[in-house]
Amino acid sequence: MTVTRTTRLAAAALAAALTVVAGCGSGDAQSGASDGPTRVFAADNGQIKIPVKPKRVIATGYAVPALLEAKAPLVGISTWKRGLPMMTTEDRTKYDELPKVAGEQAAETNYEAIAQADPDLIVIGVPKPVLADIDVKRLQEIAPVVAIGPSVPSAWRELSRKQSDAAGALAGFDAARQEYEAKAKQLADKYKAVLPQLKLGHVGAYGEVAKGNFQREFKDSWGTNVAQDIGANYFGQVKVKGGGSKDVSEYPSIEELPTAFAQADAITYSVKPDGSVPPAVKYVLDSPLWKELPAVKAGKTFAFRYTEAATYRAAMKTLDAVDQAFAPLLKK
Repeated sequence: MTVTRTTRLAAAALAAALTVVAGCGSGDAQSGASDGPTRVFAADNGQIKIPVKPKRVIATGYAVPALLEAKAPLVGISTWKRGLPMMTTEDRTKYDELPKVAGEQAAETNYEAIAQADPDLIVIGVPKPVLADIDVKRLQEIAPVVAIGPSVPSAWRELSRKQSDAAGALAGFDAARQEYEAKAKQLADKYKAVLPQLKLGHVGAYGEVAKGNFQREFKDSWGTNVAQDIGANYFGQVKVKGGGSKDVSEYPSIEELPTAFAQADAITYSVKPDGSVPPAVKYVLDSPLWKELPAVKAGKTFAFRYTEAATYRAAMKTLDAVDQAFAPLLKK
């Protein structure tokens, strides 16, 4: 009986040990295991259990600039070429140093590189439709995954905050937001006598010359949303909302240029960070129809640089560019 009892105790101990080991496996990574406390976070991919204070974070897409600025504990990122001209020297240095575990497209995700980085949180910053290009289940075997992607362009404010929150880096985020809001208020005061009264239109950089169209951006779009923070008033709205950025921009044919901007007191348009004019905008500026617009004849056209800002620190550069563009409005 003693041998039988001992055998049973040993078997029970072994079973308990196996249960503990199983609990520490990939299933626990999916539920947000970490060395510290966890919490449930509402993401695009559901209610996800994540570490309260992540120590090793992977960021992709729009989460890259947000978490660089917030000084999150990053161990790997995707490339983010569109944001390089807007990064500070400090953020650019960190960007260059970090391992690149994904490319510009969601489909260019290197799952092996992410696993080797040994993260305790993965923040995916892509739109919901693009999430289908990522094997989320495979990533969940490595660490908890929160997908926090953009909707309309102006939503970068809430988006970057949520990404910073997930990474436990709200302190860095809040500092950048306060700096931006203070500067925006200062510029709103500077232009309050001239800017809010104008009906504005905007020509975006993503028209398709080969198809003979141009991009008209309305409020809350890439080219307009920062200027709105200092009092710019963009009139009109898209005829048919298509979701995401298509809720705030549309692509009329070049023949519709007079109709689109006939009521505009002034027109703004997007240029590259170095000030050069992208082909889609040059197509509009070179059109005879452009030269006949009332705002153009009145000399009320303004070029905006840094229109792709998706974080508060990057948008500081946009504010400077908008201020520089609108400066002629203050001359008597």
